[in-house]
Amino acid sequence: MKKKIIIFIVAGILLFLLVTLVLFDFNKGKKENTDLTEITLAEVTHSIFYAPQYVAIEKGYFKEVGIDIELILTSGADKVTAAVLSGDADIGFCGSEGTIYVYNGGEKDYLKTFAQLTQKDGSFLVSREKIEDFSLEDLEGKTVLGGRAGGMPEMTLEYALKQNGMDPEKEVKIDTSIDFAAMGGAFIGGQGDFVTLFEPNALEIEKEGYGYVVASVGELGGVVPYTSYSARISFIEENKELIENFTKAIQKGIDYVHSHTDEEVAKAIVNQFPDTSIEDIAKVVKRYRDIDAWPKTTEFSEDSFNHLQDIMIDYGAIEEKVPYNKLMYRG
Repeated sequence: MKKKIIIFIVAGILLFLLVTLVLFDFNKGKKENTDLTEITLAEVTHSIFYAPQYVAIEKGYFKEVGIDIELILTSGADKVTAAVLSGDADIGFCGSEGTIYVYNGGEKDYLKTFAQLTQKDGSFLVSREKIEDFSLEDLEGKTVLGGRAGGMPEMTLEYALKQNGMDPEKEVKIDTSIDFAAMGGAFIGGQGDFVTLFEPNALEIEKEGYGYVVASVGELGGVVPYTSYSARISFIEENKELIENFTKAIQKGIDYVHSHTDEEVAKAIVNQFPDTSIEDIAKVVKRYRDIDAWPKTTEFSEDSFNHLQDIMIDYGAIEEKVPYNKLMYRG
């Protein structure tokens, strides 16, 4: 009888210790979660083009520096900057032209860029017909679904045409009436002879037999701070350490992409693209790697920023350049 009582007591103590340990781990996890600073990040589109960012999310690089990312999709650079200005997002991720438009609009608490993620246009030119040895002259007399007027994909395409001696207003019809997110569907529906698409949309169009990738707009346009992170001056000044840590996480994501194979990068970010196979993601990563889409560092040069503004001036989006130090934040 005494032995049974002892067994019950020991079992009770062990059960108590087990429950205490579970509760301790649970509360510890809750405490760790509450230590993270939640940041709302508005991204211009969800594309494999931004692989280093998704690596930073999936590998936990943001959490390592105390940041929890809430990622929201806000299609178009104009909508991203509007989200940041309205307070719906803390940080905006879009083309650097967005900060220039806000600055020229007279906003006092304007946006400054503190890190770049990509250094070339990420769109690919997709043809309805298969074209061997494509050249820009093949666009003559054709209609191209080019994206939003004043957006970087469309401006870069026009710049490339002009650099190759073509007049985009007379020799090519660039349709800017279709919303960025609807361009692939419009092309499948029969609109346009060509369309500019980010990945994985371009690859999906190819796989479904609706078109063929014939050129990289990024290769045609050259090096620019194409997609970057920006925030209001006031937010940056009040959160300097957070901005520094955010940048560290992004840099770590960039380093990973440069030091790992296409397949390893694909496996790291597959959760961000559940409808795309690892094999297809790896193909897209290779496409972007082949055009040198990702910089080695989050910092971008004054020359690349000025080249971006050359494209905008050539397009007629702005009349003169904004000084680099006005819109670039260096901690």
